[in-house]
Amino acid sequence: MRITQLLNKGRGLADHIPYSFVAIASRIAVASVFWRSGQTKVAGFSLRPETFVLFREEYKVPLLPPDIAAYMTAIAEHALPVLLVVGLATRLSALGLLFMTAIIEIFIYPGGWPEHILWAALLLSIIARGPGVISLDHLIWHPRRPALAYAR
Repeated sequence: MRITQLLNKGRGLADHIPYSFVAIASRIAVASVFWRSGQTKVAGFSLRPETFVLFREEYKVPLLPPDIAAYMTAIAEHALPVLLVVGLATRLSALGLLFMTAIIEIFIYPGGWPEHILWAALLLSIIARGPGVISLDHLIWHPRRPALAYAR
């Protein structure tokens, strides 16, 4: 078998991977990053004292008082990943996390772009193509179309 035939066969196999599998993997991957970050900021249902110190001394977000930024970030890092994983308001949740990624890159850790661009790529694909059929959004917007009926 020639190399071009092997490559074409491989491409053909890859073309049969349903987008929904790619979407859910992307949703879980990026959600886990933000969820884990949010978990470092809380103890139970309260913000840890060191979270406030971090926002006052290191995470100097412009236009927001540090304490408000700490609360907003902790809430967003918990709520948006959950919405992303279950696929509810998925594009809006991804947009919120993309905004957070931009703030982190621009104002907090500008040298972290190799990691941030990976998050942005995953989030942009979710925003552009949606959550796929394995999502609550699909159940809400297409209630009479079962997910299994979709090949892509």
